[in-house]
Amino acid sequence: MDAESSSSIELPQQCRQLTISEIHLATRNFDESLIIGRGGFGIVYKGTITNGETHFIAAIKRLDSTSNQGALEFWAEVAILTKLRHCHLVPLIGYCNDRQEMILVYEYMPHGSLEDHLHKFQTNLPWVQRLKICIGVARGLDYLHTGTGIKHGVIHRDVKSSNILLDESWNAKISDFGLSKLGPINQPSTYVNTVVKGTFGYLDPDYFTTGRLTRKSDVYAFGVVLFEVLSGKRAVDKSLDEEHWGLVRWAQESIKEDKLEQIVDSNIREGIMPKSLKEFARIADSCLDSNPKQRPTMAEVVVCLESVLALQEKVGNKLHPSGMRIFGNKGLMFPFRSNGEKSACPLSITHLVRGGWNTYRNYNEGKSKLKSEMISHQEKIVNQLKQTYDDSQLVKIAKGQKHMKALEESLGLVSKKLSEEKNRIVKDRKQQYHEKNMEDDAL
Repeated sequence: MDAESSSSIELPQQCRQLTISEIHLATRNFDESLIIGRGGFGIVYKGTITNGETHFIAAIKRLDSTSNQGALEFWAEVAILTKLRHCHLVPLIGYCNDRQEMILVYEYMPHGSLEDHLHKFQTNLPWVQRLKICIGVARGLDYLHTGTGIKHGVIHRDVKSSNILLDESWNAKISDFGLSKLGPINQPSTYVNTVVKGTFGYLDPDYFTTGRLTRKSDVYAFGVVLFEVLSGKRAVDKSLDEEHWGLVRWAQESIKEDKLEQIVDSNIREGIMPKSLKEFARIADSCLDSNPKQRPTMAEVVVCLESVLALQEKVGNKLHPSGMRIFGNKGLMFPFRSNGEKSACPLSITHLVRGGWNTYRNYNEGKSKLKSEMISHQEKIVNQLKQTYDDSQLVKIAKGQKHMKALEESLGLVSKKLSEEKNRIVKDRKQQYHEKNMEDDAL
């Protein structure tokens, strides 16, 4: 798509062609105090656009004349976003192509980018909120790939945390379509031969090697974003060992070595259920498969992430009303030390962590309180068994001597004891069943 042919595209009414005078008015002549971002395209300003008597806040992206991106990217974004409307895509309000200025005007996103919150501001984003953001992005990508309603699907080609914006309700919106490409839909194996473009760390290795761009290239980049959300680390993180600067390699090796726990951002460890974590990591890892055909579609990713969220919310609702913490000193503890090593898991007697975290059978000698509880519990069981044995001996004696009265008395005693024992066991089992259900859900 060239600039000349694109300049005559038919635009819907929602998208306005603005004059440079309107842009100057909106940005107070590009006042530096209104700058809210800088990127490969250029500088982004926060401005007020006037439409009749209506005024609204907008993000105004001005193409830098020295930018690597230019007219092609500008018109590509205009052409794509004027045809697409989705709750998880940043709406394009208008554009300006006046006096050699190329400017894009979007709806303003008050909470900025996901990248800012994960790496710059280090915002305390709870696990459930992170999951909802990921689901929003996945839905947006699924719409681009298959649900646009136009003849061709859209491959974003630059999925990354800085291109995921958050509105006033923290809903995720995909932005920056300057590198996007159109590709035939309903043909999963179809690819587009194109010059390799994207962002290092998110770039699909298969696309980088072959130049064949597919929707699965977006799936790969989204897998990187998933691990970025989980770990709080950048796609390329030089705080890691040199051979692990790439987040993908570090995360995948951690999973293979059964060290999933070291991937988790310390800010969310106390809010994440082990089974939810394990399933989330499985989805992320599958998105990064070296064979594009083995990667899931975005529709499949949406379904999987929604199930992870449902599981997390279900278990969270069960645990929190009783005052239990998902991970911490009460209830289920996160079974790892701060240095990533596995630690003893001080659970109640009826709770043993299973599944993804293995079964913890041995307790530290220093857990004297737990040991005392176990001994007391064992003594109680022994006494109960002894009493049952003594009662059964009375029956044997009565039978041997054929003393019916003694037999009836002993049977009555045994019956009473068994009834009491049954009621106690039923009560205990109900409690254990309730606790076990919560634990199984957690795992």
